[in-house]
Amino acid sequence: MKRKYVLQAFTETPWAILPNKLAALEEVVSRYVAGEKLDADEIQARIHGAIRPESRAVSSVAVLPLFGTIFPRANMMTDISGATSAERFGAQFSELMDDPNIEAIVLDVDSPGGQINGVEELASRIFASRGKKPVVAVANHLMASAAYWIATAADEVVVTPSGEVGSIGVFAAHKDMSKAMEMEGVKVSMISAGKFKTEGNPYEPLAEEARAAIQGRVDEAYDTFINTIARNRGISPDDVRNNFGEGRTVGAQQAVKLGMADRVSTLEETISRLLQNSPSARRSSDAARAEELRKAQSLRASVNQILNKE
Repeated sequence: MKRKYVLQAFTETPWAILPNKLAALEEVVSRYVAGEKLDADEIQARIHGAIRPESRAVSSVAVLPLFGTIFPRANMMTDISGATSAERFGAQFSELMDDPNIEAIVLDVDSPGGQINGVEELASRIFASRGKKPVVAVANHLMASAAYWIATAADEVVVTPSGEVGSIGVFAAHKDMSKAMEMEGVKVSMISAGKFKTEGNPYEPLAEEARAAIQGRVDEAYDTFINTIARNRGISPDDVRNNFGEGRTVGAQQAVKLGMADRVSTLEETISRLLQNSPSARRSSDAARAEELRKAQSLRASVNQILNKE
């Protein structure tokens, strides 16, 4: 029974995530609550199909992973499953923005989304940094739901050739455990003050008024999601909602066609492009051209000197 209560608390918060990934997370939480010892690498492979990549720098370009499920803060799931804490990610992003040795940032995104708490704040932080340093988000290979919400705040969205983006939507799950408890001979009486204090509890079927309240929270989060994407992509909320904002993911070419992304390219190609266009590369190129000009001028001066002697 304890496991059921924990799962209820885990799923009742609105999520912006691929539903099948939430189911995988539920399984992990169930095993944890049941007392199983969980191996972090095994969990990461089971949920995400890969091990979390490390943050790194390629010369003056920083690569910051937005990997796995997104949670508002560091917790058990972020520590053992390789998930992302929105709070921690935001702090790392700000550090890179303030680092004078970093000239561009690549968000290496492979995430199904996550809880909505903290997502809008993180997206706004990234959006507010526009114009300071180039920030490019790369779907490498999945940029879904809350991850897309965050990543579109970058200056540019890139999708790898086999990548997917989208899944714009929000949902919450309510678990009615009353029948299971009845079979176990358990009956819970809720004693409360405040009309809505116990609505949506797992010990009785979900009342229509409680369902409407949960739906209202989901709709509010969805509207925020839509409006943020519209702001980030420079289009209207209606364009987002009607063209690609109803919950499906799309492939790379379709994402560019619909205006969800800017180009199809690999992570490595994106890093190389940023390095070539970086201020230090331009300074190096300018210095090389200046040196060539100096040599040419010196050669002309030498030739003129010889001709004058003759």
